[in-house]
Amino acid sequence: MRTDPFIRHFRESSPYIHRFRGQTFVINFGGDAIADGSLPSIAQDIALLNSLGINVVLVHGAGPQIDATLARAGLQSERVDGKRVTTAAIMEHLREAVGGARLQVEAVLSEGRLDSPMAHAGLQVVSGNFITAQPLGILHGTDYQHTGEVRRVAVEAIHRHLHSDEVVLLSPVGVSPTGTLFNIRAEDVAVATAIALRAAKLVFYADTSGVTGRDGRLIRQITLSEMPGMLSSQHLPEALQEHLQSAEKACLGGVDRVHIIPRHVDGALLLELFTRDGLGTMVSRDTFENLRPAHREDIPGIMALIRPLEEEGTLVRRPRERLEREIGHFAVMERDGKIIACVALYPYPDVGMAEMACLAVDPQYRREGRGERLLDYCLDKARALRLRQVFVLSTKSTHWFLERGFQRGEVNDLPVPRLELYNYQRRSAIFLRTP
Repeated sequence: MRTDPFIRHFRESSPYIHRFRGQTFVINFGGDAIADGSLPSIAQDIALLNSLGINVVLVHGAGPQIDATLARAGLQSERVDGKRVTTAAIMEHLREAVGGARLQVEAVLSEGRLDSPMAHAGLQVVSGNFITAQPLGILHGTDYQHTGEVRRVAVEAIHRHLHSDEVVLLSPVGVSPTGTLFNIRAEDVAVATAIALRAAKLVFYADTSGVTGRDGRLIRQITLSEMPGMLSSQHLPEALQEHLQSAEKACLGGVDRVHIIPRHVDGALLLELFTRDGLGTMVSRDTFENLRPAHREDIPGIMALIRPLEEEGTLVRRPRERLEREIGHFAVMERDGKIIACVALYPYPDVGMAEMACLAVDPQYRREGRGERLLDYCLDKARALRLRQVFVLSTKSTHWFLERGFQRGEVNDLPVPRLELYNYQRRSAIFLRTP
């Protein structure tokens, strides 16, 4: 039976719809999207994200609008190192230009004609003083005056609006605690907001198809480890270099994924987010690796990982039947489909304790912080369960645990059920730590 392409693509988008529901996306587009008429198609995609239960924060730029307003007033603004020097006179006109751009965006987002994709969307858009600014100051001898940077993002206020199913719209300005208005680069507002909100995704609309290599081919994925080489490349235009610098800052700040997509492609946002291959370039902390709860299908991979450690006596042997019973206690680190690390956490809620066990990392991937990530995962889970102590039994990694805040314990410190299973022949050392 032949499946209609629409049905096939719609079904293939289902996993992404489920995954993204309830997550927060920060989306940045420049003033060019307002000026050239591409904003309506972007707004339609944003309305769809909102209808799917995705929290959306928009950050608009206003570069062309500011330049046009200054030109009408007979003013010119100086740029140094890519930053506009904003004098008091320029700030008066900039405020007008940014306000006009914001109203245009709100108008497009509020459209609801029955013959348009925005019909029945009912988007509620809210904007306000969510960004506290501070002056950029004097850099390399240049006084940037009313050009500023983000000092603080009103996280709680933004979350309240997002939880009310409202789209939050941010402009490239901020107010200092003294009431002074500052011009802030829209991309910087987007990065600071994504980090502060711990957004799942940050999206930049670009004038290009994404990041390309020297051969002109689109680069689909870039990891942080690859970023220095990309930023040192001389073939990329300045705007893309700035996007990459922003993406690096966002990922280092905790944002999992940053997407650079072409604004001239209708539906670019949907194609990037809801198809397997995407459309533009994705920057991530690690594209092919994730830490997640284990499933029954992971048992062969876990066995292959821990078997050498069991044979050398580092780990207690766990038959497949035991792994099948206990798989709900395990977490795995998967890289490109391969299990490269695992850990188990066995809670004893009656005594407020949990045992971290079976910590193993593939030899090819050691000494890169994965053990610490597994440890943090277990500590976070213990905190979520309101447990007061995590303990481990170890014969060979004693210093590793001591270096990470564990204290030596005694056999009698173990919960009674675990004490009854203690192997006195192995004489494992006991370490305890508060989560």
